[in-house]
Amino acid sequence: MNYNTDNNTKQYFNDLYRENDDPWKIRHRWYERRKRALTLASLPQEHYARAFEPGCGNGELTALLAARCDELIATDISEDAVALTRQRVAQCPNVKVQQMLLPDEWPSGKFDLVLISEIGYYLDEPQLWHIVEHIHQTLSRNGAVVACHWRRPIEGWSQNGDDVHAKLRGRMSMPVLCHYWDDDLILDVWTPDTRSIHDRETSA
Repeated sequence: MNYNTDNNTKQYFNDLYRENDDPWKIRHRWYERRKRALTLASLPQEHYARAFEPGCGNGELTALLAARCDELIATDISEDAVALTRQRVAQCPNVKVQQMLLPDEWPSGKFDLVLISEIGYYLDEPQLWHIVEHIHQTLSRNGAVVACHWRRPIEGWSQNGDDVHAKLRGRMSMPVLCHYWDDDLILDVWTPDTRSIHDRETSA
């Protein structure tokens, strides 16, 4: 089973969240909590003026990102996921949560951080390239792109995290600042600013 059309993908996620408000158990599983910690630790800057998180799910990572951003836009294809995220970040006035279908839709303005987490498998190659184009057009001069994905096979989908990141590395027109992988996940950070975290802080 492979959902290649936008309508089928939307239905897939609507069905998931209709049956369970935490279909991947991201609230409580140590794997998921550790992945969020790794993702946050990989961010090159301590704080960001404006960030974009597509595929926000039920908002667990969104709530943590909110503390690191002046403004955060979080989106999801699923109406139920959007409602869950809005509930999760109800006390965060700096977060705007919207239903949005990528890559046809993309927020306007510049971003200092774009997070591509756990969504690449569900995009065919033209859609993935469209997202990369959006990133190139909207990322600020020294902004960062963080991608994190599951490396193992996903039932019903033809790609895993290694496939997604290999494609991203082939099209992302900026250096890789850091790369992490283990048996479960792969994480990459791209940014035009190649200074180390230490050098960024000492030169500020």
